[in-house]
Amino acid sequence: MKKVRIGVMGAYRGGSMINYCKEAQNAEVVAICDKLPEALEAQKVNTMGLDIAFYTNFDEFIQHDMDAVVLANYANEHAPFAIKAMKLGKHVFSEVLPVQTMKEAVELIETVEETGMIYAYGENYCYMPAPYEMRRLYKEGKIGEFEYGEGEYVHNCESIWPGITYGEPDHWRNNMYSTFYCTHSLGPIIHITGLRPVSVVGFEGADKVRKARMGSKSGSFGIEMVTLENGGIVKSIHGGLYENSIWYSVYGSKGRMECAREDADAGHIARIYVRADENSGDYQEKFENYEPTRAQDEQSKSFGHGNSDFYTMYNFAEKILGNPEADTIDVYEAMDMFLPGMFAYRSILKGGIPMEIPNLRDKAVRELWRNDTACTDPKVAGDMLLPTSKDGTPEYGPEVYDRIRGLWEEESRKREEWNRQQLEKMKEENN
Repeated sequence: MKKVRIGVMGAYRGGSMINYCKEAQNAEVVAICDKLPEALEAQKVNTMGLDIAFYTNFDEFIQHDMDAVVLANYANEHAPFAIKAMKLGKHVFSEVLPVQTMKEAVELIETVEETGMIYAYGENYCYMPAPYEMRRLYKEGKIGEFEYGEGEYVHNCESIWPGITYGEPDHWRNNMYSTFYCTHSLGPIIHITGLRPVSVVGFEGADKVRKARMGSKSGSFGIEMVTLENGGIVKSIHGGLYENSIWYSVYGSKGRMECAREDADAGHIARIYVRADENSGDYQEKFENYEPTRAQDEQSKSFGHGNSDFYTMYNFAEKILGNPEADTIDVYEAMDMFLPGMFAYRSILKGGIPMEIPNLRDKAVRELWRNDTACTDPKVAGDMLLPTSKDGTPEYGPEVYDRIRGLWEEESRKREEWNRQQLEKMKEENN
């Protein structure tokens, strides 16, 4: 079987994609790029014995002879790299998020259209067992027409903040707004229903204590109340509440389906509950709950995020190889997942008024947003810079980031020593 030759940008988050390529029948990793030497060293250990080139510079990396690129770099920098890669003839798998401005959104869509390259958005939560089964059941009409849904991705990241921000004051995680990272909660509902969001109202959590300890300048969590094109409504909540939660629920004209709650100790996102009426209006209710299975479950069981990391990469490679059954999230659907968060924040800054969500499939609509650089990233926003919360952008002293940096350096020393020991062990075994 032909293998897709893949390069991975971002050796930490990209480690999952690298591990997929190590085991896959349809893909292989041929190049890895990261700005951090210790990240590359870890992957040299992980990929010992494979013919892989390593780079610290993206412009050199992207010239490597390969078919496709995985972008697992900073979440606010995916679009420029994706655009550059596609213009050089590489297919793109983009980690979340797809863009950070409307200007980037227009440019990304038009690059996909102009180049004809495959763009796959890596919203892995769509491929978790229960949400993916909900998609199958919805397409079969099991619960009728969508009326209401809820998606939750609540993740208290304080304990891992040193390992994902490195004590960098200008790290994107420290400067994002509350509804930016919305596609883990909203994305599965969009993928289940296939419906386009048309308007949104946003809300922002107000707790600042944990955020101040972390050096994060956003509100503590975000909520999007989204209206879909058929009139259905979605509640999407995500961010840093104290206790974590991943959960999805979908109501239709004939029933309801949802995954298990984590605290129920009943399989969590691997178990689905369905309560449906086969004859809408007669109310002949039927209830079932089970753990859905898929053909590749044996191959995927070692992969993270409910095995979904396997399925995003599997479908991407299959799409490139021409498999008509490959289920990837294209650039238009990626915007349907992301733009509600962007415009929810504009709603928040305007006092909670409803905001229309642009349909960027329409070329005339794109013209209205082509030069819109509004975001919280000073390097990109120019004179359209937004505050990081509805109360403005807080300022924290250098001691906050020095503490986080110190914790990161301590973690790095431990990892470097472990990598050194593993490398020595492998060399001895190969002698």
